[in-house]
Amino acid sequence: MPLRTESLEEPQLNLTPMIDIVFLLIIFFMVGTRFSEIEQQYDIELPTASIVEPMTSRPDSIVLNVARTGEVSIDGEKLSLPEVQSRLEAARKAYSEQSVLIRGDGEGMYQSIVDVMDVCHKAQIHRFSLAFQPFTSGDSP
Repeated sequence: MPLRTESLEEPQLNLTPMIDIVFLLIIFFMVGTRFSEIEQQYDIELPTASIVEPMTSRPDSIVLNVARTGEVSIDGEKLSLPEVQSRLEAARKAYSEQSVLIRGDGEGMYQSIVDVMDVCHKAQIHRFSLAFQPFTSGDSP
């Protein structure tokens, strides 16, 4: 049985490419720093202005509560679907991006929720969301 007499070469790490990259980064940042110094050489007094605040703040979402029986209410006031539509149209005219939050009873008819969503579309309100309560660790679906 022949024995190997030659030794295996140990792997070597070539650092030349890494050193080249480090030098290029140093040169890049030195040149970038020089440009910012040149920019600051000019003595310029910048104009001042007051902080701009929006003219009106974004209104809160309109909360529509849909009861188990299908009754719709806004701020505790029970309304019919045409009344809800007219209220939503008035709100959209006041603020074009008005949003609506629909809170439906979990045991109620789904058709009631769809009817309210249809009223939102008729009133041209496209930003609406459905409220839900997330599961806690002890609940099961």
